[in-house]
Order: sequence, then structure tokens, then C-alpha cells
Amino acid sequence: MRFIAMVHADERSEAAEMPTEDELAAMGAFNEELVKAGVMLAGEGLHPSSRGARIVHSADKTAVIDGPFAETKELIAGFWILQAKSYEEALEWLKRAPRPAKGEFVIELRKVFEAEDFGESFTPELQEQEARIRAQAEKNA
Repeated sequence: MRFIAMVHADERSEAAEMPTEDELAAMGAFNEELVKAGVMLAGEGLHPSSRGARIVHSADKTAVIDGPFAETKELIAGFWILQAKSYEEALEWLKRAPRPAKGEFVIELRKVFEAEDFGESFTPELQEQEARIRAQAEKNA
């Protein structure tokens, strides 16, 4: 099973305040542990919302809203893509993430949809298309 663990933004991340050397070292050690255990597939930090945009599609139009966005508790500052045997295993790993020296470090854990989750709607033809797309994306990486 794959999971995404989304790190919520805070005032520091939205102000583009870089982590301290100690914070980077602690996170690096945690990430190394995840990789050695075969759990971490990817993980990255994100620039603040002031350097981004939201693209909003509706039935009749598309709108682009430039950042920054006011409500930091609904913003994402980084993420991990994890592979674990269960939700509980992924949760246990994330409970071990380094704690901040001050403030909160909020991580939201969500399961990534897999082919079998879509049932009969995900026909063999659509599965073949998905496999081609994934193979090409891996080549592009």
C-alpha cells in the first residue's frame, strides 16, 4: 500500500524561513531510516504559497489564483510518499518523525488509490493506459 504524508504549512514555512541545521539533521536522519526500511519512496519540501497558484476548474471556466493564501492550516509545506504493509504501519513510522523545537509539526496521512480500489470501472484498457503513463513518467524523472 502506498500513502502520502502531507506536512502542513505554518507561519515559518509560509515566510520561507529555512529549517535550522539541527532540524535538517534530524529530518535527514529520519528520512534515512525510512529509506533503509524500504518505506520512503519520495519526499520533498515545498516553497511557500506566495510562490504558487491555485487552478480552479468549474464546468464553464478555469481560474488561476496567485498565492499567497491566507489560511496556513490548509496549506502543504512538504510531503512523503510511503510504502507500507498497512495504514497502521505508516502511522507508526510518522509518529517517530522529529518534533519541532517550537510550535507544531502537523502531518496528514492518506492512502493513495491503487488500481484494485477502482473496481470494475478501471477496465483492462484503462489499466494498460495507466501502466504506459507510469512507465513514461518514470523515464521522465
